[in-house]
Amino acid sequence: MLVPLFEAVYERLDVGPATRLLGLGCGSGLALLMAASRGATITGVDTSADRLALARERLLPDGRDTCARTDTRIVDGSPADTARADAPPYTVLTAFEPIGCLAGDAEGLGELLAEATPLAERGAAVVLAGWGPPERCTTASVLRVATKLAEPLRAAGAWRPAHRDDLERVAQRAGLRPDGSGRVACPFGYADVDSAVRGLLSTGLFDPAITATDRAQVDKELAEALHPYQRQDGTVWMPNVFRYLIARTP
Repeated sequence: MLVPLFEAVYERLDVGPATRLLGLGCGSGLALLMAASRGATITGVDTSADRLALARERLLPDGRDTCARTDTRIVDGSPADTARADAPPYTVLTAFEPIGCLAGDAEGLGELLAEATPLAERGAAVVLAGWGPPERCTTASVLRVATKLAEPLRAAGAWRPAHRDDLERVAQRAGLRPDGSGRVACPFGYADVDSAVRGLLSTGLFDPAITATDRAQVDKELAEALHPYQRQDGTVWMPNVFRYLIARTP
């Protein structure tokens, strides 16, 4: 669902054969696959075994962690684990996992950047992504269910509304120089309410709510919150806007 965001960023940065890209929190590897299709040399890093398995299926179908022909690499660990003495520095760093919806997510991104930026060349582009204003994100009203149900725990990692300067604050703390930004429409579409519930639960944003109540209660209230966005044919459609910030390494 974030494909429009990936496309907008890659087009703006002219990602291509001269690009050496490091994807932070690369997840299932879709953004990396799109960069590779433009000729970029790509490395992805994450700590989720399940999502990395999907990334390897997409990018390394022979099951290895490295593809010698294209120099595609998928690394389980931290950005520092991607360092190689014989490799030139990265020209683009991407952090497409949107921040601005979980308490503490900006701090976690800052830690990733602290490890990753020394691996990039001077003036390399660093792409940060985040949720847009709540009034432009239909999904925000649904995510409020997570906050309401998790309130008894006041858990770290609970959903919160996005703030206007989330990305700029992260860049400033990381010592990066802002060099442009944009907004991209990224609607969330699902075949039906059940699919939407499963998809939203898979984000992990509702985990504190499940801990505070139970899965059945979360499923029920989430389905009710999705009802206004269900079309006559049963599909669920939620328009959203995401922000991106391009910053430069010193």
